[in-house]
Amino acid sequence: MEQTSRPPRRPDRRLGLNVGRVFGVPLHLNGSMVLLAVLIAVLYAEFARRQLALPQISGYLIGFGFVVSLLGSVLLHELGHALTARRYGIGVRGITLELLGGYTEMDRDAPSPRVDLLVSLAGPAVSAVLGVLAVAATIALPEGTVVHQLAFQLAVSNVIVAVFNSLPGLPLDGGRALRAAVWGMTRDRHLGTEVAGWAGRVVAGGTVALVLLLTLADYLAPLALPLMLLVAVTLWRGAGQAIRAARVGRRFPLIDLARLARPVWPVATGTPLAEAQRRRAEGGQPGSPLLVTDSAGRPVALVDPAAADAVPVERRPWLAVDAVARSLGTLPALPVGLDGERVMDAVQTHPGAQYVVTSGEDVVGILHIADLAQLLEPNRKMTP
Repeated sequence: MEQTSRPPRRPDRRLGLNVGRVFGVPLHLNGSMVLLAVLIAVLYAEFARRQLALPQISGYLIGFGFVVSLLGSVLLHELGHALTARRYGIGVRGITLELLGGYTEMDRDAPSPRVDLLVSLAGPAVSAVLGVLAVAATIALPEGTVVHQLAFQLAVSNVIVAVFNSLPGLPLDGGRALRAAVWGMTRDRHLGTEVAGWAGRVVAGGTVALVLLLTLADYLAPLALPLMLLVAVTLWRGAGQAIRAARVGRRFPLIDLARLARPVWPVATGTPLAEAQRRRAEGGQPGSPLLVTDSAGRPVALVDPAAADAVPVERRPWLAVDAVARSLGTLPALPVGLDGERVMDAVQTHPGAQYVVTSGEDVVGILHIADLAQLLEPNRKMTP
């Protein structure tokens, strides 16, 4: 069960169905979770039917009840993160339940190592409490009954979730606790993230080795092997994303909109496209964005390069720049004085290919997202 907050240029993961709110927190259900729930319900139904000698319909009802209880446990785990985060003033965008559990998305990072640690450990703490309660119920209930079986499975599930999520490697909750510890000792959050990310890769590799060992020793059912390997792959990818996020985050102070923005070439409204392009080329700035201004010289639109290139050359002398321009009001704007952190906040809040960089009512230039990505990851190959 992971918690996420503002990774650089991460696509929105909340692709599931919005099923309402819990304590004011939006709740989403990913399609992969539905598939897993059906699989668990069927498998557990067959297990319960054999163990308790029940009719098939009763087995499926028990399987459904187990899935609902399991989803409730996952939700309570994530609510532990969410409500603790809100307690310390961190906004929560939502909780999503998916194939491998769930995650809580927050709108900003924890302000201190202590808060990061408390938010990270809140989820495993909830799972541990649920596990203890389920163990107590298992002991108290008579063996061979439906409720005893459900209590036993919930006890095992919650204890495993609590222990596994406490392992010290990102993207697990224990990895976030490790990050908080390193952050607290070094005062360097990015170093903490990178250390916890590499630890996460060690945990992922150890998970693969353990799964293969248990399978060869016949302690793990072959049916569980693909799911466990998927867990390991997910851990490896999450750890890699954390390492990347740390490296990118270190470069945020290098973001200077005044230097990154491409200078614009102003042209009056009604100017033929061919004439605007000719003037720009003669001015020595053939790659500068064309900025359309009104009769008073105020910027009103920006020529779309793709739309302009799509116009046949023979038509360009007869087509005004306005026909291939977008109103500045439709483009996100960034004040030139924003620091790196706020630029990244704005880019993630309003994703786009280009941004108008402004100084008061003046347009300073146009920021292309590819230029920002190149600054943050200079060794990364950019797709055209």
